[in-house]
Amino acid sequence: MAGRAAATPLTRRQALAAIVAGAAWSVSSRARAAVEPTWVDQRRVGPFVCRSAFPLDDALLADADLASLERELRRVLALGPCKNQVEVVLLNDAQQHRRYIAERHPTAPYRRALYYQTKQRAVIYTYRHSELAIDLRHECTHALLHADLPMVPLWLDEGLAEYFEPRPADRAHGPDHLEGVVSEAARGRLVALTTLEAKHDLAEMADIDYRYAWAWTHFLLHGPAAASMQLWATLAALRRYEPPTPMSQRLAATLGSPETAFAEHFRAWPRVLRASRRHAGASR
Repeated sequence: MAGRAAATPLTRRQALAAIVAGAAWSVSSRARAAVEPTWVDQRRVGPFVCRSAFPLDDALLADADLASLERELRRVLALGPCKNQVEVVLLNDAQQHRRYIAERHPTAPYRRALYYQTKQRAVIYTYRHSELAIDLRHECTHALLHADLPMVPLWLDEGLAEYFEPRPADRAHGPDHLEGVVSEAARGRLVALTTLEAKHDLAEMADIDYRYAWAWTHFLLHGPAAASMQLWATLAALRRYEPPTPMSQRLAATLGSPETAFAEHFRAWPRVLRASRRHAGASR
């Protein structure tokens, strides 16, 4: 199985992100016998302690900009400060990364970047590659959300991580998703929020589900004020350890037809972006 998985190309979305939360953190005899890599660099950025098997490039850390990510999540989502340390394990390459995870967490799904959380520990595993900064922002978003909230619905967890993974200037543009969603909204095609809410396991999430998790999150952040209010209300309920009312029900109660408002938002959004660019150009 491992050999076949290694030989099968992964799509970027399949490779990019996973969160494994609440699993029992037990050290098997196999894990105890695993050889620890030689760590050659260690840096601390806010709550993140990065331990690396290769020399960390200052340009990489500046690109990932994890301190700015934490500030932005606190500003946009009113997250509390992350009080616990989050380990970031950076391996040399895909082969070392795959072996490292298999030896320590043989039941965990393999992903190019993996966030693993238990009551005692939060760890991000990834390796050196061309999109490492994107992976770090995505997985660190998961870590910051789960440091403040007792649980996050899967679609919202992935939607927020997808939203915050680009550089700040690109987030409202959604470079991986916006074009597809705008095209589908124009044709009256979309994935309903109720469909996403019914998925509770990453194995159920296809590429199109990640796209629409991002899209519904974008709608909550940039759409009607009534939609944004439901996002804040949901986060507040989660902080109080209350089972949150499904977002689809919240939106239906305030917007009538969430799907209609969603489609209108994305039909209009390209015009909003063009106007924003013209205004920015005139300001310069």
